[in-house]
Amino acid sequence: MKAYEASAVIAAPPDIVWAVLTDAGSYGEWDSGARVEGRIASGERIKVTSEANPKRAFPVQVTELTPPARMTWSGGMPLGLFRGVRTFRLEPRGDDTAFTMREEYTGPLLPLIWRTMPDLGPSFTRFAEGLKAEAERRRSKQGDALST
Repeated sequence: MKAYEASAVIAAPPDIVWAVLTDAGSYGEWDSGARVEGRIASGERIKVTSEANPKRAFPVQVTELTPPARMTWSGGMPLGLFRGVRTFRLEPRGDDTAFTMREEYTGPLLPLIWRTMPDLGPSFTRFAEGLKAEAERRRSKQGDALST
């Protein structure tokens, strides 16, 4: 198994972070490295395009959706020859949220495919930072609306 992971402590409650994370159409506004097509809902198939391979959209299925705590996207090749499972976790920490995104790769073709994959570490870090910035912006905007 091989994996990439990124995390951030976000100064916003899980419901605000979850709203950003499950709004597929807004990904391009806060994450310059990813675009998501489709509806993020349990059992739905979505397409993910990343700057690491911008000419290819990766079809994945939303295999778990437990608001506002956990979401899993799964995709890969038939017969389990290669599989990627991305898990998003949100944990409340007082008024903040601990966010973790981890993608694990498995399958008999993993050694061959891993050698051809670009380093996704920087894009994972950028995703976590973008999610943090957007959730904190929305929290601030929500707070401004409540104070007027």
